[in-house]
Amino acid sequence: MISTLCLALALATADGQANWPGFLGAGPVHVKPESIPLTWSPTMNIAWQAPLVGYGQSSPIVWGDRVFVTAVEGPDKDICHVLAFSLADGKHLWKHSFETSDKVKSSLYVSRAAPTPVVDGRGVYAFFESGDVIALSLDGHPQWQRSLSKEFGKFQNKFGLAASPAQTAEGVIILVDDEGPSYLIALAKADGKTLWKTERASRVSWSSPALVPVGGVAQVVCSSAGSVDGYDPATGKLLWTYAEVGGNTSATPLAFAAGQFLVGASAGREGQNTDLAKKSNLAMKIEFDAGQPSPKVLWRNAEATPTFGSPTVYAGHAYWINRSGVVYCVDALTGETRYTDRIKGSCWATPLGIGDRLYCFGKDGTTSVLQTGPKFKLLAENQLWDPGSIRPDPAKAAAETTPERQQAAAMFSGPVQYGVAAIDGTLLIRTGEVLYCIRQ
Repeated sequence: MISTLCLALALATADGQANWPGFLGAGPVHVKPESIPLTWSPTMNIAWQAPLVGYGQSSPIVWGDRVFVTAVEGPDKDICHVLAFSLADGKHLWKHSFETSDKVKSSLYVSRAAPTPVVDGRGVYAFFESGDVIALSLDGHPQWQRSLSKEFGKFQNKFGLAASPAQTAEGVIILVDDEGPSYLIALAKADGKTLWKTERASRVSWSSPALVPVGGVAQVVCSSAGSVDGYDPATGKLLWTYAEVGGNTSATPLAFAAGQFLVGASAGREGQNTDLAKKSNLAMKIEFDAGQPSPKVLWRNAEATPTFGSPTVYAGHAYWINRSGVVYCVDALTGETRYTDRIKGSCWATPLGIGDRLYCFGKDGTTSVLQTGPKFKLLAENQLWDPGSIRPDPAKAAAETTPERQQAAAMFSGPVQYGVAAIDGTLLIRTGEVLYCIRQ
């Protein structure tokens, strides 16, 4: 197996510079608290903003002096883009574009460049919900490309896929959980060849796999639509499974201690999985029984529930934020609720802990900054754009096929804070069409 600690250290720095190499940082985040602003506004502490071609829901990633994002463009998500910008000033460095292998009507109701890529010192590796996977050098030169949907079957989820890849030193690990063929697959970074492929039961899910340190080595943990599963990242062998969960379709399992991670679940818009979901917001630990890894539930919290963002642990407390903007603060050791309180709006991005602050990135552009700890204290509310300057796009609503979808499109056609990246001195926030850089 792979040493999680060695991999995390290797990805943490490049030529002495801090990195954010994958979805949610892909490991422990160490950012100097004093280097990130407490407050910002459209006229304060925004160092630069870069318009993006097309539209995307992926998070930015950082390697050295470069920022990478993905996007799609066209009425049928016809073109996939990988974009690179200068971290220093937001200058556009390069763009690599290619025609998608699976055209699907673009809509507010389908994922649009949702998976976040991964990056290392050799290249950037991007997966799109069309099934296309591409490896590029850090200068934007193609290394290899494959279409998983062409090779293994067209994806059937009518809302698209969103799972972001994980990475090891030698491979890119992609979770395809779908109504059609479902599997976990590892592709070699060097040439794109299949290192291993493990079949999974078909299901509808948008959660991402994560590398979790267990006994000093890594396991790939997938929390997805009815099970939590651990795999050997070197071989793809299933090591353990836990099936007493439901509604775990969006949250990524975030490690917070050796072998320990959170599972997030919600009942869904129509109330499906309500009973199981109440039992599925929990902390889990992988222990060894006669030398074999085995999952154990440390605690459950029946009150907490997430939305699209994952629950996270920071400074001894776990945090969930639901669709209404209610924050559930839970003791990370016991699972006891410390407080429930409301912030301004729902969060589609996962909260980020830095210093004694928790940054909660509201969908509609307001970032609420909370004091960490067992008592609710709002430190700041930061608006990334002027709400009065944003008007719903009637063309987006008109493109939908039913009155219900048209009404929802009119409500949700404005900008959305989708994902973030943070390194010393810099906070990056990505909306569908703009990348923002926040600095003191």
